[in-house]
Amino acid sequence: MESGLLTRYSEITEKNPREILLLRGSGCKWRRCSFCDYHLDFSLDEESNYQLNKKELAKVTGKYGKLEVINSGSFVDLDEKTLLLIQNTCVEKRIKEIHFECHWMHKDSVPELRNSFAKLGITTKIKIGVETFDYDYRENILFKGIDEKNPAVIAKNFDEVCLLFGLDGQTYASMKHDIETGLTYFERVCVNIMVENSTKIKPNAEVIKLFMQELYPLYKDNERIDILIENTDFGVG
Repeated sequence: MESGLLTRYSEITEKNPREILLLRGSGCKWRRCSFCDYHLDFSLDEESNYQLNKKELAKVTGKYGKLEVINSGSFVDLDEKTLLLIQNTCVEKRIKEIHFECHWMHKDSVPELRNSFAKLGITTKIKIGVETFDYDYRENILFKGIDEKNPAVIAKNFDEVCLLFGLDGQTYASMKHDIETGLTYFERVCVNIMVENSTKIKPNAEVIKLFMQELYPLYKDNERIDILIENTDFGVG
């Protein structure tokens, strides 16, 4: 997919200030989530990916000492040259904390990644998209591919969690339970509000209204929670 028009570098200046990059990899290997077309930002041409990623990594300043790297999939989908350049950039710019995203299917790859950055004095934070802790909804409607019901077990290899709200059937109680569960077992929670995309899963305006009126005021100032009303609210995409 040609995605040169995407905005791929930004800064998050309020909660947990950090620079953020949308890099390009070989694509999500799960690619079955019913609500997601994010995975369309990929290429199988490793050199092309590397050249694009190199251009974006050159924009990193290290001003916050933290960098978040997302890539429409998992960190394992990035080519080796890009991963090495990320490490070199962190060292050069004195970045001490790096954030990546990862699907559940790649959880066993997390320790090796953590160790490789730890050797450089860099702490690694890994984010997983759970979307909801309601197992039946998650696996039978959203098709997330997380074969684990216990949030404590899910959190074993992950530091941060993404939730998805604004869907048919969600309620005040279910969304609040998801947020509180996320806060209990993870360091940070990122709430994403469903937006129209090319999939058959559509936003539910009433559920979104309920969230904005009843739950958003409760959590908007929580330093451990990011809330993305639009999926480009981090400035990339």
